[in-house]
Amino acid sequence: MQNRNKVLDDISQLMTNAMGVAQGAREEAETAAKSILDRWLADRDFVTREEFDAVRAMAQKAREENGALMARIEALEGNK
Repeated sequence: MQNRNKVLDDISQLMTNAMGVAQGAREEAETAAKSILDRWLADRDFVTREEFDAVRAMAQKAREENGALMARIEALEGNK
């Protein structure tokens, strides 16, 4: 019986070690895939969300200023 428990303990330890190795391999694969994706995205010259939002805010402000200037021009031309 003692011999059987030793075999089961050895199998259990082997499975535990295999799961640790598999988890380490998974984490390494995830890190490698993320690194490749980050490099690919950097090479594509995509803008960040912050850059996009900043340009959108500038365009909105320019549209508002343009509208105000158009109203002012119309008011000045109407007075002639």
